[in-house]
Amino acid sequence: MAVSETANGSSLRHAFGNVLAVFILLLIGVLAFSIRLFSVIKYESVIHEFDPYFNYRVTQYLTKNGIYDFWNWFDDRTWYPLGRVIGGTVYPGLTLTAGTIWWVLNSLNVPLTVETVCVFTAPIFSAFAAWATYLLTKEVKGSGAGLTAALLLAMVPSYISRSVAGSYDNEAVAIFA
Repeated sequence: MAVSETANGSSLRHAFGNVLAVFILLLIGVLAFSIRLFSVIKYESVIHEFDPYFNYRVTQYLTKNGIYDFWNWFDDRTWYPLGRVIGGTVYPGLTLTAGTIWWVLNSLNVPLTVETVCVFTAPIFSAFAAWATYLLTKEVKGSGAGLTAALLLAMVPSYISRSVAGSYDNEAVAIFA
C-alpha cells in the first residue's frame, strides 16, 4: 500500500509541476509580448526606421498583387534612380510570414490592416521564440532550466531592441526560426 501511495503522490506532484510550468510559460509569453509594446501604448501603432518601412511596403505589395507579381516586381522607388528587382534581392521570409498572417486573419473575417500585422509581428514572434527556447532547453537540461532560458530570452535587452513593436525587420522572425 505504501508503494501505491508514493506512486500516486509522485504522479500528482508531476502533474502539478507540468501545469505550473505551462502557466509560468504562458506568463513568460505574455511578458515577452507586452514588454515590447511600449511605443504602441505611449504613442501609436507606427513602423519605425527605414528598413522596416521598406519591408512594410514590400508586404503591402505582396498582399495587393500576389506572389507571382512579387517575384517579378521591379521597384523604381528603391535605389533611385536605378531601381531594384525586389523579388530576387529581398529576403522573403518576413514578408511572406506577415502576408500569410494577414491573409489568414482576413479569411477569418478579422479586419486588420497590413500595417497592424507588420507592427505586431515582432512582439508575437518574441513570445514564440521564448516558447521555442523553453522546449529546446527543457530537452537538454530540464524544465527549470527551460523556464529560466525562456525568461532570459524574453527580457534580454539586445533581443528587445530587435523585436520592439514597429521594428518590422528580418530579425523579428529570424530569431524564432
